[in-house]
Amino acid sequence: MFLEDVVIKRFLKHIKIDSETGNEKEFYEMLLEELKELGAEVSVDDAGKSNHSNANNIYATFRGNEENEPLVFSCHMDTVKPGKNIETVIENGIIRSKGETILGSDDKSGITALMGSIEEIIKNNENHLTVQFIFTISEENGLNGSKSLDYTKIIGNKCLVLDSSGPIGKIITKAPAQNKITAIIKGRSAHAGLTPEKGISAIMVGTEAISNMKLLRIDEDTTANIGVFEAKGATNIVSENATIVGEIRSLEQYKIEMQTKHMQVCFEEAAHKFGASVNIEVEKMYDAFNIDENDKIVQFVIKHCERIGVKPFVTSSGGGSDANIYNSKGFKSLNLGCGVNNAHSTEEYIEIKDLVDLTKLVYYMIKI
Repeated sequence: MFLEDVVIKRFLKHIKIDSETGNEKEFYEMLLEELKELGAEVSVDDAGKSNHSNANNIYATFRGNEENEPLVFSCHMDTVKPGKNIETVIENGIIRSKGETILGSDDKSGITALMGSIEEIIKNNENHLTVQFIFTISEENGLNGSKSLDYTKIIGNKCLVLDSSGPIGKIITKAPAQNKITAIIKGRSAHAGLTPEKGISAIMVGTEAISNMKLLRIDEDTTANIGVFEAKGATNIVSENATIVGEIRSLEQYKIEMQTKHMQVCFEEAAHKFGASVNIEVEKMYDAFNIDENDKIVQFVIKHCERIGVKPFVTSSGGGSDANIYNSKGFKSLNLGCGVNNAHSTEEYIEIKDLVDLTKLVYYMIKI
C-alpha cells in the first residue's frame, strides 16, 4: 500500500500542471476528471468570476458509512509565482525544484494525499466515512477562494485543511487574524530646486509615520509590517502623493485592534505635522481561530498520527489559511502539516517520506 513510486508519480503529475493564482484551469479540469472517474458526486461554483480566475471551487463528495459524521478535507489548487514549467530534481529521498521556480508542494502535497488515499480505498472497495474534498482557487492572494465558497454545499461541520509547512504530525489549532492597512498621503508639489519650501513631501510624511511605528514583532501574539511604499515622480519635484500598504496580525482580537489604531494614529499625526492629508483604509482579511487541544477533532488527528507512527504536536501559526475562513463561517477547522519546506521560494522541497506519511494519515482517517 502507498508504494513510494506511486505517490511520487501522482505528485509529479500534479506539480507539472501549472496553476498559478488566477490560472488554475488546467489543473482544475484534471481534478474534475479524476474525481468523476473515482465516482465522486462533484459540483462547482462560479467563484472564478469574482476572483479573476479561469477556474472555480470544487466540491467532491464520496458517500460512505452514513452512520458516522461526515468529514471534510480542503486544499487549494493555486500556487504562487514563479510556478510555470516546473522542473524537479529527486535525490536522497527529497523532491525539489531545479531552482528557477517553486516546487508547488504548497498545496499539491495535500491534494496528492487526498487523491491517493481515496483512490486506494475505492480500488479495494473498503468501508469509509462519507467524506467531502473541497479544492479552492485563489488562496494565495488572500484566501479569496474560500471566502467565495457556497457554504450550503458543505456537508459536514468539521474540516481538516492540508496546507501547512512543516512535518506530518503538526496540528495548528490557533492562527492569527489579519488586517490590511492602506494609507494614501496627499501633500503638495513644488519645484524641488527653485521653491521646495512651498511643497509638502508625501514621502517625508510617510517616512515620519513609519519611523514612529512599532513594527515587526510586537509581542508573542502580534506582528506588523509595512510592505509597500510607493511614490512616483521626479527628483526635481517635491512628491505630492504616496501610498503605503501594511499588515497587522494577532492571535488576540483586542491586540490587532490596538496595533491597527496605533498605525492609524502615526499616519494621522505625521500628516498633521507637515500639513498634508491622509486617507486610511483598513480591511479585515480574516479572523483568528483558537480550538482547544482537547477538542474531538484534535484528538481524532492525534490518534491517527500515532496510528501510523508519526509524532503529533499541537501548535499555533503566524500565518493564515483557508482554515481561518472555515472557522469564521462556523465550520470547526484545523490546519495540518504537509511536509512543505521553504514554501513560496525557489528553494522549496519536500521529503518523499512525508508525502507517503501524509497519504497514509488521510487514508486511515477516512477508512473505517
